[in-house]
Formats: sequence, structure tokens, C-alpha cells
Amino acid sequence: MAKKAGLYLLAISLMLGILFNPSTVAAATFTNPFIYADAPDNDVIRVGNVYYMTSTTMHMTPGVPIMKSYDLVNWEIVNYVYDTYANGNAQNLNNGQNEYGKGSWASSLRYNNGIYYVSFGSNSTGRTYIYQTTNIENGPWTSSVLGSYYHDASLLFDNGRVFLVYGVDNISLIELTAYAKAIKSGGISQVIIPNSSNIAGSNFIVKAEGAHIQKINGYYYVFLICWPSGSGRTQLTYRSTSLTGGYTGQVSLNDSGIAQGGIVDTPSGSWYAMLFRDSGAVGRMPYLVPVTWSGNWPVFGSGGKAPRTLNLPAEGYPVKKVYASDEFTAPSSGNGLAKVWQWNHNPDNSKWSLTQRQGFMRLTTGKVSTSLLDARNTLTQRTFGPKSTGVTALETGGMKDGDVAGLAAFQAKYGFVGVKMSGNSKSIVMVNASSGSMTQVANVPLSQNRVYLKVLCDFTNQTDKAYFSYSLDGNNWTSIGNTLQMSYTLPHFMGYRFALFNYATKSAGGYADFDYLRLE
Repeated sequence: MAKKAGLYLLAISLMLGILFNPSTVAAATFTNPFIYADAPDNDVIRVGNVYYMTSTTMHMTPGVPIMKSYDLVNWEIVNYVYDTYANGNAQNLNNGQNEYGKGSWASSLRYNNGIYYVSFGSNSTGRTYIYQTTNIENGPWTSSVLGSYYHDASLLFDNGRVFLVYGVDNISLIELTAYAKAIKSGGISQVIIPNSSNIAGSNFIVKAEGAHIQKINGYYYVFLICWPSGSGRTQLTYRSTSLTGGYTGQVSLNDSGIAQGGIVDTPSGSWYAMLFRDSGAVGRMPYLVPVTWSGNWPVFGSGGKAPRTLNLPAEGYPVKKVYASDEFTAPSSGNGLAKVWQWNHNPDNSKWSLTQRQGFMRLTTGKVSTSLLDARNTLTQRTFGPKSTGVTALETGGMKDGDVAGLAAFQAKYGFVGVKMSGNSKSIVMVNASSGSMTQVANVPLSQNRVYLKVLCDFTNQTDKAYFSYSLDGNNWTSIGNTLQMSYTLPHFMGYRFALFNYATKSAGGYADFDYLRLE
């Protein structure tokens, strides 16, 4: 505990230093991607001088992060829309079911008459969910459920009426009741942009989707993304002076696959598009693209390109990140977890604790699992580029025969370094699942309870390799196993995560204590 108290005081000192040290103020310029990590399907709004953004996190919970910024570049997670949106077998990893790559998709964030709204569809349940709150940073949220799935839907509040714009290629409009509670009986329901992909070609890998509708200066703008064959993901813009059309469209940006999103203005009147790009194993990373206007058309970027380096939209604000080290020293929010963390699927809240052993995250097994993929209570954070390292200290005294605990580079084709219990014997193992099945490639006997584990992820130029090592004293490190070739898989549809885990292969009830996760 003395060590913990010292670390806690050190952390406080460092935090105070960051808060009051001018060197931590963000630089006047930035480089895209402004978040070098997985944060796709962005939707952003400005309320006063504050920006809020949501992003897709699918099967992770809590879900739909609320990110906050004052300069559109430095973002921190301040809330989530839900702890759990559904509690079926798929969400709870029960009876062989899961919702990898499904869950909540493509949220739409809006602010209207003092209320914040977030809508998203779920490919798991086939429904659309609309949440609302008057306090976006602290909640509480209330929800309404629509009986159908509306693909990549975008909310529009217009002269007292509420609409969803959604669909693939044939972009459609449906009217909701007041406060977006339900489908309005007898309301508008029609296709407003038929064959919307056609302005970009005739053959497509993905036809137009990802709708974002905004009303600006008397025009309705619908932003879409398509993927023409032989090209990259392409940003489209349609506009009309009538909500129901007719709409005319144009290709707004075709640069390295940077696409999909809406636009937002600054208090000073500048405009930016919030888009993203598929970037290998690290995930889909957001790009901020300046927007100018010509004849009431938004012009994306400069000379048909999205700038890689540009001036910060607002200066003087501190550097913020959507990931962070955690010493597990004290509960930092209502549920005890820092906002940077998400569970893989719904957690079993009776099987994790920050208080059963002060200063540690205790993960207790609640069921027998076949592998990391169906284990509950796997705790994750984003990996980030160009290189990132996660380090943890694991204490194994509570593990039982058949238990496996450790630190993973987590996606469908995962890898991990951890400790495996066989009878009363412990060993450090490295597992590589890049082939699609779990293969133990190293096993080192362990005769002490505490062990240090490290995962290094290299995303430089989409190298996408992860390296694993362990230490018996926290200072001298030994490589273990082989290199994991990370790959972005559509079944998970998510960038790699650092993951702390403990699962049972024989009987439930064992526990593992994690002292910290330190990110470098």
C-alpha cells in the first residue's frame, strides 16, 4: 500500500504539472489523422464553443462514447450513451452467441431545444435506438426503440418535425413523432435520393450509404460515402431546397479513402468535415478536412486533397487523448472505471472489482470458456499508432487449475502473453491466433505469483505487427513466442485493443489481480 500511495501522489503531481505546464497546450498545427486510433463513423456537433462527437464501438460496452473537444483535434471521452442497450445471449457471450462486428452502428448526434439526441441501429437486434438527455456529459439518458433497423440513419430536426434519413443507394426518409420517440403514423416515408451512387460510377464495392443530413442556409445537404470499383472510398454530397427533393449531387472528395461524415462550423465561421479512413489493424482513423463554400456547395479540402498538416481550428487548449494509463488506484467515475475503458460485450458486474483488493483490478471467472473470444469481462482500451506499448503487472495467487489470464492484442486474430494454470503449476504462455485458431507457441515455467507482461504494437505504414515479452522483476524483459501479424477483420470490424483478461477452461471462481495498465 505504501507503493500505491507513492504512485498515487506521483500521479497527482504529474496531473497538476500537466494542468499548469504551458508545454502541454496543444501545438498550433496538427497532423491527420488527429486521433491515431480506431474512432470511426464520427458524428460531431457544436454547442456554443464546445464540440461533441460520437463514434461506433459496436460490441464494446459501455457503448457510443461521447467525446468532447474545444478545438476539434484534442478529444477526451466524457460519457457513454448506454451501459448496456440489450441483454440477450449475443450481448452477454452466452450459449455460444456473440455480437462481434454488430452491436451499435453509425450513431447520429444532434442537439435541439436543450436536448441531446443519439440514434443508432443494431445489426444484432434488428432495431433502431434513440437516446436523449439534457446533460450530455453526465446523463441520465432515456431511450426509445424503433421496431426496424434503419441503416446508417441520420437525425434531422426541422421546423418542429423530426426525421431519419437512411439506407443504401436508394436514400430514404421517414418521419418520427415529437422528441423522436416513435415512427409517426401517416408521416412522410419515401425515397428521396434514388440510385445515389450513380454520380460516382457504375460498378461499386460498396454503394452509397453512411448518410448525414444537415440543413444549412436553406439547403438540405445529404453527405454519403460510396466505394467505386478501382477507386477508394469516396465522399458524395447531395443538396436540395426541399427536404423531399429533388436532390442534385456531386463527388466532394476522392483522396486515399478519406470519407464518410458530416460538417461542422466553428464559432468564427470556418467549416470542417469530420471524416475517417480505413488504416489497417489500428482501425478506422478520423481526419479533419477544411471546407469552403462555392455557390452553396461545400468544397472539401484543397485541390481535391485532404491536407495532412494544417492549423488548429482553435489554439490554447490542452492535449487530450481517448486512451490513458490506469493505476487502478481509486474509482474515477460512478462505476469505478475510467472512461477510456470498455468491456468486450456486456460485463458480469459481479465478477470484477476495484475494491476487493485496493489498487488492483480483480477479474474473477464466472463461467467456463473455450478461448479469449467467448470470455466475459475482458477489459479493453484502444491501441494507437504509429507504435504503442501496453504493460501490466499480474498477480496470480487466486488463479485456479485451467485458468488463463494476461494481456492481449485483441481482435479476431488476437495474440496474448499471460499465465496459465495447470494443476498447481503455473507457466507463462504466448498464444497466437493469427491463423484463425488459438495456438500456444511458447510455455515458460513460473515459480512466483507476480509477473510483468508487455505487448508492443507497431502500426507504422501498416506494418501491423505485435511483439510480446515478460519480466520477473519489472526491469529485465524477455521476448516470448513469435510475432503476431495483426489484421483488420470484418467479423470484428474494429481496430486492435489492449485487453486485460482472465478466463476459466475447467471451473469458475478463480481470480487474477492486475496492478495497472501503463501505455507508452
